[in-house]
Amino acid sequence: MEILMSILIGFLFMAAVYLILSRSLLRIIIGTGLLSHGTHLLLLTMGGLGGKSAPVLADGITDYADPLPQALILTAIVISFGVTAFSLVLAYRAYKVVGTDNMDLMKGNEDND
Repeated sequence: MEILMSILIGFLFMAAVYLILSRSLLRIIIGTGLLSHGTHLLLLTMGGLGGKSAPVLADGITDYADPLPQALILTAIVISFGVTAFSLVLAYRAYKVVGTDNMDLMKGNEDND
């Protein structure tokens, strides 16, 4: 299962880098979202996928899963959602002001810096 997850993580990172290097602002935002999802899967895979134990510790139970990777991923999901929402609002405002989402056309020139 870890091999399949590693391939999926590599594909997500590859697609994210491809989108981040494009000129469209919306594609850059989607690329950062894919990059964060790949990172979440990487953290989950590094924490261990195997095991049928619950991530809680009760009295008398000696076999339990580590809850730290799930807590880190949940926190990272919330943070990436907030950053993505902020980026989308910022991109929408930039599109309204400039009239394009092309990063090359958003750069200033010598007359209008």
